[in-house]
Amino acid sequence: MRKDHLLALDQGTSSSRAIVFHRDGHIVAMAQREFRQIYPQPGWVEHDANEIWATQQAVALEALFKAQLKAADIAAIGLTNQRETTVLWNRRTGQPIANAIVWQDRRTAAFCEQLRAQGLDSAVQRSTGLRIDPYFSGTKLRWLLDHAPNAHVMAAQGELAFGTVDAWLLWKLTGGRVHATDVSNASRTMLFDIRHNTWDHELLKALHIPDSVLPQVHPSAHVYGETEPSLFGAPIPIAGMAGDQQSALFGQACFKAGLAKNTYGTGCFMLMHTGHAFETSHNGLVTTAAAQPTTAMEYALEGSVFIGGAVVQWLRDGLKAIQASGEVQALAESVPDAGGVMFVPAFTGLGAPYWNADARGAIVGLSRGSTVAHIARAALESIAFQSAALLQAMARDAQPVDELRVDGGACVNDLLMQFQADLLGIPVVRPKVIETTALGAAYLAGLAVGTYDSLDELAAQWQVERRFLPTLPRERAADLMANWERAVRQAVAT
Repeated sequence: MRKDHLLALDQGTSSSRAIVFHRDGHIVAMAQREFRQIYPQPGWVEHDANEIWATQQAVALEALFKAQLKAADIAAIGLTNQRETTVLWNRRTGQPIANAIVWQDRRTAAFCEQLRAQGLDSAVQRSTGLRIDPYFSGTKLRWLLDHAPNAHVMAAQGELAFGTVDAWLLWKLTGGRVHATDVSNASRTMLFDIRHNTWDHELLKALHIPDSVLPQVHPSAHVYGETEPSLFGAPIPIAGMAGDQQSALFGQACFKAGLAKNTYGTGCFMLMHTGHAFETSHNGLVTTAAAQPTTAMEYALEGSVFIGGAVVQWLRDGLKAIQASGEVQALAESVPDAGGVMFVPAFTGLGAPYWNADARGAIVGLSRGSTVAHIARAALESIAFQSAALLQAMARDAQPVDELRVDGGACVNDLLMQFQADLLGIPVVRPKVIETTALGAAYLAGLAVGTYDSLDELAAQWQVERRFLPTLPRERAADLMANWERAVRQAVAT
């Protein structure tokens, strides 16, 4: 009998989740647990990798219980994860030798400056598609090797294993039998040649990282191994793996060049599939490996907005303008527009396409008539302005897109989605299932074990919940974007 259910493990920055999907794409059951955020000093962010594993195992069991299913009913497990977060563990004991360094961590900024001073910028972009930045895993791994006791010696003797969170979970799920990752996660390390799908030994040499610590790299849809039978009562194939943003691109059925999605979360992450072509960005974006269902190389352009939905949290916790995040739409809709107010939420600098770490938040265009409602509306609109700047950069780098597919928590805000469509001049499309990150992992696993026959079958499952059509004249939208860019220049100048 064919097994009709897939288990997605969605390991995020603040919580671990598990979702059981039916093969038709609908959610059967879900479980979620938060875990600690560790801040040893300003700019440093760490996680306890054992706590990540414990919460992920717990929610997997909980989701199966809620679904009233056993391990034997699950066709396969798909893994998706917070990207770039770096784990280093002892192969013999299976224990981390230090806390995981999280993608948000900036402790390696000085080392990145040294690498840029050595002229490695072009080599890094040419091979990995990335820019030298503490965001990526390579310099985090080097820091752990330099600072964890005896780490360089242990690594040289083949005693240590490095991985992003997917590789760590795979190791734990298989009882230490499998040390592997997929191309999409490998592409976020700043150590992986995405033109040839192999580790870049010149970059490894430049960062003094031994290849003995590295995981094997496989396509995203691949049978990596089976779970230890004791974990869930019976072995389950682990057959899909992708970094969260590439997984969301896959879950949105963006399988072809020119299709794009934007995830509206704490930040915003926009990816455009570019097919089999490695497109070097000249407009502040990075090139990354897309989730690869086969051994054929597939790519995407990516842009990251640091402060997306987090601006609503600031309205709640900082400005005290609302008591709950869900109140922001009603407050913003109490005025017809932002009344000329522009809000640039550069609380931690500006990400793509600006890449200005020194920019700071700014609210401009205030008048005596401005109210907290105007500021709330401008805050919501800032999410759309930043995302529009990303899509414009993508159009300059590659090609215009016909529609933008959206997911993430903030995409349920109708006012925001309509304003996004108005700025872009193209439809903004919200699917029925907005848990597309987990869905992408489930789809990849299902492809690998034969639950699905083709990408066409998956594309046919993708269903629209609502399509937001642009209503604003293009001249007005252009004026608004010009006002936004003017406000950004003011934020950069502060």
